[in-house]
This record gives sequence, C-alpha cells and structure tokens, in this order.
Amino acid sequence: MPSLAFAYYCSGHGYGHATRVSAFACHLLDLPNNERPTIYITSSAPKHVFADSIALGAVYRYAEIDPVIVQPLAYRVDRQKSVDVLKSFLSRKDAILEGERRWLEEVKAHAVLSDAAFLGCLAAKAAGIPSILITNFTFDSVYSYLSTPLLQVDLESSAEPDHLTPASSHDILTDLVPDIPVPSEDVDLLVAQIFEGYRCADLLFLLPGCIPIPSFSIYPCLPSPEWVDASLNQFRPNVIESLSQLPSSDALHPTIPFPSFISLVQTPRKIPRSVVRAPLLVRAPSSTPSVYTPGGRSRLLFSIGVPPHLHDPDRTKILIVSFGGQVFRAPSRSASRSQSRSTTPTPSPTTSNHPSSSSIFEMQLPQPLSVIAGSHVNGYFGTITASSSAPVIPPRLATPSHIWIPGAPPASKPTNLYSPIASFSVPQLATIPPTPSGVEDTFGTLSEVDLVDEDDDWRMLPDDSWIAIVCGAAKDMDDKTGAGGTGLPEGFYVAPRDVYMPDLTAVGDVLLGKLEHGLRLLLDRDGLGVELSRQSYEAGEWVAAVEEAWARGKASKARKRADAALGIGMDKRKEEGAGMAREVVSWTQDWWEVRRN
Repeated sequence: MPSLAFAYYCSGHGYGHATRVSAFACHLLDLPNNERPTIYITSSAPKHVFADSIALGAVYRYAEIDPVIVQPLAYRVDRQKSVDVLKSFLSRKDAILEGERRWLEEVKAHAVLSDAAFLGCLAAKAAGIPSILITNFTFDSVYSYLSTPLLQVDLESSAEPDHLTPASSHDILTDLVPDIPVPSEDVDLLVAQIFEGYRCADLLFLLPGCIPIPSFSIYPCLPSPEWVDASLNQFRPNVIESLSQLPSSDALHPTIPFPSFISLVQTPRKIPRSVVRAPLLVRAPSSTPSVYTPGGRSRLLFSIGVPPHLHDPDRTKILIVSFGGQVFRAPSRSASRSQSRSTTPTPSPTTSNHPSSSSIFEMQLPQPLSVIAGSHVNGYFGTITASSSAPVIPPRLATPSHIWIPGAPPASKPTNLYSPIASFSVPQLATIPPTPSGVEDTFGTLSEVDLVDEDDDWRMLPDDSWIAIVCGAAKDMDDKTGAGGTGLPEGFYVAPRDVYMPDLTAVGDVLLGKLEHGLRLLLDRDGLGVELSRQSYEAGEWVAAVEEAWARGKASKARKRADAALGIGMDKRKEEGAGMAREVVSWTQDWWEVRRN
C-alpha cells in the first residue's frame, strides 16, 4: 500500500500535550523511508511548540478541536465556567465534526492519532478510518470530576494550621475563587458526549502515569468522583489495582460501528479494540553540547543568569519550580538583604497537569505531561486581564512580602519582624489555559490578605548551596533591578522563554510542581515523590520537603549524570519511541489490509 498519512489531533489544553505529540511525530518521521508516514498535526496550540517535528516534515494545521478546563490558579478549577465552555463547544460540535470529516478525506488520511481530543476520534469514525488514542487520561473523567463534593476549602482546612496563614486568608480566597460542585445532572449528559467520542477510538496506547480510561475499560466506569476516597484524596484501592494491569479483551467496550453510508462497513471488522502499554514520550536533552557535560551545563545556567561560581553540581543544587506559564512575583527579604541575583527577562512556558495537590518530587523522570496551560484564542501561555475594559498594568515581579510562582497562589513571608501584621496583594490571575474569548473573566486582582510574621530567620531553600529556577513567568514580569527597591529572593532565577525544558530538567535536582493521581502513583512506585501540602507551599515552608526529595533521589541522580556524561543510556527513550512508531505503522497497515481482504 502507499505511504501512510496520519492526522495527529493534539489537545490545545496544555503545553505537555503539544511537546509529546511533537516528540512522537519525530519518532514517526525518523522511520526508514519505506515506513515513514506523512504527518498532519491539528491543534489550537501554536505552531512554534511543534517546531521539532515540523523541521522533520510534519504539516501544522490550526483548528479549534476541543474545549478547555478553566483554572484561575494551578490547583483551583472554576467548575461552572468550565461547564459553560464545554456547553459552548458542544453546541458547535456537529459543524466542527463535518469540517474535520471533509478535511480527513481531502488529505487522504489513513488514520487519526489523538492526544487526547475526542473530536478527532469522532471525525475518524465519520470518515471511515481508524483512530488511535495516545494518552494517559481523557477529558470525560476530568469534566465528570467537576461534580465531586470534595472541595478545595475542605482540603485546606484539614491541614495543620500555621501562624503564617490564618483561616481568614483562606476564607477570603475561597470567597473570591468559589469552589462550588456542579450538580451531576448538569454535567452527566455533557460528559456522555465526550465519552462517546472516545468510544470511537480503536486502539489505546496507554502512557505512564495513567488514570482509568472509561471509554476503553468497562471498569472503573464514570462518574470519576467515585474513583477517589474523599477522606484521603487518593484513588481507592480497587482503582489502583485496576491500573496495575492491562484489561483483557472481554473487559473492553466493543467497537463502535461505522456509519451506514461508509462502504467499508460491508466487510466485517477483524481487528478488535485493544490497549497497549506505551513508553514515556519526551524530548531528549541536547547533545551538542550535552547538558550533562560541564560545558553544556554552564552554557544553560549562564543563559538563565546563574553566575559561574554556582555551576558546579557538586557545590550547587537546583530546585526547579514549575506550575505553568502565568504571572510571577517574588519578595525581597528585607532592607538588609541583598538584591536578586541576575535574571533573564524572558521566561519559559512549561507544563503542568490536572488540578491536584501541590507536590514536590525528585527529578529522575523527564516531564511526562503537560498541565494544562495555554489559550485557544488570546495567546498561548499568556495572562488575561481582569476584565475586557480594565487597563493592562503589569504587576511588578517583586514585592517586599511574597513570591508569586506562575499559576499558583503566593508563597508568603512578611519581612518586618516588628510589624506583626503585613499585607500582600494577590496579583492579577490567569487561567490554565486562559478563558477562551467570549467567556468573561471574573477573576481580577484579589483583595489584600493579612499575614502574621513571627520568624525572622525564614528561607524557602534549605541552605546557600541551593538555588531555584522558576519557569513560566509571563513575558512582562521581569524585575531584574528590583523595581520599587525589591527583587527576587536570594538564589532565585527566572528561566528565559526559549529555555529547552529537557535540559533544565536534566540539570535540576528537585522539582516543585503539581500533578494528578496517575503521576502521583508513578512517583510513589519509584519512591521519589514527596507531597507538600498547599498550606505549607503557600506559607513558603518548602525546606523539609526539598531536603527529603533530595535525599531520596540524590544517589540515582548522581548515577544518571555520570552515565549520561559518558553517553550511557542516552538512546533508551529514542529506541522506545521508535519501537512504538513502528507498532503504530504496522497496526494501521494491518487494519487496511483486513478491510481490503
């Protein structure tokens, strides 16, 4: 048969979706000429995030193919606004679907690949071609979870109280960013449409860090709130057990038949639906020069503004802070504390995942996912204004009282020991991804919240041997000179916009970020995850968790760096990705041979 053509649908709901789609497209395009397919990438994510695969020949096409989850903060979802966005998208679904069906026929696509846009699977079925899901979650379970009675405020109140964050501050934040469950009757019928879209997929490549995929496995089924033990905010044991093994063929939902007007339905289908374990799909660190060599490491750190005396990994440890690409603010400790070390003015967009507890973990694993950061209309990884009529006044990068990690609430520390009450203004919020055009944003600049200070010897990093590199600061948030007499905390740096995240991941020792239940299980299995409560994060009490994560992973990190410097094991991910690419091509060829015989 002629060379295959794949239409690769990529959700615009996160930087991680785009990076792994581009990574796998590269694996497909690196196949020998007799196997090498044509790749069409369809997404609302911007073209530049697929640069690696486009350079190898992938064709990019912009299209609005999925709705978004609206998040005013990295681990807070606006449930009702998310439902409103979903309703708006589904009201246009049939028209969008018809356009995609016609386009698939125009490019003569042999199969659809999807991560993890349900509309791509629907369009494939309408066009009479197979579709393959490549993901570790699907959005039917995400939208279903909007009905959970488990509230953010319940999780916060269950933590031990601390003197930095009185209950009143949490009450104010909760009032301004309400967390109201959506009644199941309002969301179930909407979720059913997403579920039926995923049911059209014929093959699932299940990526590491997965959660249940209800459109394939009969059990666990929706609604997804039933998967979680609300008292522990963890998956129930039976759900964890189901994730430990692939479902048998009789435990899968059957194939959805093609529409009656598709001529291929005259031939009975002989390839049943199936689920296959997939490797991590990640971009490899740079090889020229390798970031694992002294020269490559110094080149990267110098580009971020880290001075040369802090480049030696035996003397300096690095905390990577990554919540997503939003606003960044940071404190200067006090008038007696030195100003920020040098920073670069342009930040880096990064990835994050589903709304979940704030977590900190040793970085032996490359970043497997995205969270979800981006915009369908107003610019990817950017901020949004408080309202359409309000002037855009970029907040300072620095304030005297707190550090603002992009996409997350501020981690606070008042600086005047003799003034028992210090206040901070929570800056303009952004969404992950930003709210699409046509949906008014109601999350503007929050009110001031009072915090009490009783500890003048505060630090966010364990000691002076540590530095922190913050990812995702908005482009206009640089405060290199410390506007208003303030700057970044000592030892904190902002990654430039064009930083190559696999390299930054490689030089880091510990990563502070957020993740969802599936990735939490993955880290627990490897013994590298350390949970940091939201309250401890917001209070700036990071030290104990950073030290524990470092202690757990330092030996394996040292081995990894030593091996990588010698080139040992550097081809593992490439070989795994190439094997998966050959499997996708072979399966698709078999599917078409079966249809013709």
